[in-house]
Amino acid sequence: MAARITMKTPLVEIDGDEMTRVLWVLVKELLILPRVDLKTEYYDLGLLNRDATGDAVTVESAKAIQRLGVGVKCATITSNAGRQVEYHLKKLYPSPNATIRAILDGTVFRKPIAVSNISPSVSTWKKPIIIGRHAYGDVYKNAELAVPGPGRAEILYTGANGEEIRTLIAEFSGPGIVQGIHNLDESIRNFARACFRYALDEKLPIWFAAKDTISKIYDGRFKELFNEVYKTEFREQCDAGGISYFYTLIDDAVARVVKGEGGFLWACKNYDGDVMSDMIASASGSLAMMTSVLVSPSGAIEYEAAHGTVQQHYYRWQRGEKTSTNPTALIFAWTGALAKRGELDRIPELRAFAKGLEQAVLQTIEAGEMTGDLARLAVPAPQKALDSREFIEAIARRL
Repeated sequence: MAARITMKTPLVEIDGDEMTRVLWVLVKELLILPRVDLKTEYYDLGLLNRDATGDAVTVESAKAIQRLGVGVKCATITSNAGRQVEYHLKKLYPSPNATIRAILDGTVFRKPIAVSNISPSVSTWKKPIIIGRHAYGDVYKNAELAVPGPGRAEILYTGANGEEIRTLIAEFSGPGIVQGIHNLDESIRNFARACFRYALDEKLPIWFAAKDTISKIYDGRFKELFNEVYKTEFREQCDAGGISYFYTLIDDAVARVVKGEGGFLWACKNYDGDVMSDMIASASGSLAMMTSVLVSPSGAIEYEAAHGTVQQHYYRWQRGEKTSTNPTALIFAWTGALAKRGELDRIPELRAFAKGLEQAVLQTIEAGEMTGDLARLAVPAPQKALDSREFIEAIARRL
């Protein structure tokens, strides 16, 4: 075997939870380490370590991405009441993805990984639909409380000069719930800029959808600032490149998406992008068949798996059973990070390796060797579905 490729600058490696943590080790062991002298700055964002550090490790990992420029992240658990009991947590912690995204103030771009033997569930789709997801604020950085009984809930803003602005949320006649969300003008502008730059680079039309007819101030501000950035910074470039910009309501966008042929960038607010990217991924084949990259205005980039930790497969793995969990998104997170590191550090061999690994994954699936999620959809159907290790070993043989 040829000498391993030498790296100059470390990647920020962010480990995760459950079945994806198991696959993370296999991907490194069987596909990357035999060919790359891998340099990483490692952060363990497994739920127990986040609990042990009071979630400080999550903040440290985000700052490391800012410092080193490129990170790769495994899927992680976002704790809830059930997880608090299961893992004996001291407290409930916010989504680690939300924490990292808030620090980097980035935009997440998610694109389906297409293979020739699996057709989208939506028969009209001929080209990939790429989601551009704002990665700051909304429900991911909210404040909420349970209202114990009758009373009045208000939003109160106190300015730096002491000025107060109040608005009524609701008069409660009994117990209920209340939530406050926020966003920042400059973060919304950076979101719009990132989407227009991506659309120009990829030569794609761009859609932006919100619900300004109902949320006249909050969603209305998104619409206003997106339009401002388009008119003042990108209209001439878009016109010159033949790139169209289209705004519509989110419900209208959904109706259009399932009737159209695809081939555009769909810019979404944070929650909308979370939901719609899973819909696009699942309709394109599998949640494990989508790339995800967080682009920060500073230039720092984080590549991640765009799905969950595959909890039920992990419980089966703990019982000693084999699982047919698809590691494609994890592999593409690694290839994206390695390719970007190779680009920044001028290591063409590293970029070529990353590209070759992606091709090996696609060729393996198209040759009929795949995990169970894809085996149910492929035409022609494979003779059998591979377990996770068998699939990674099949990729290694092609690589």
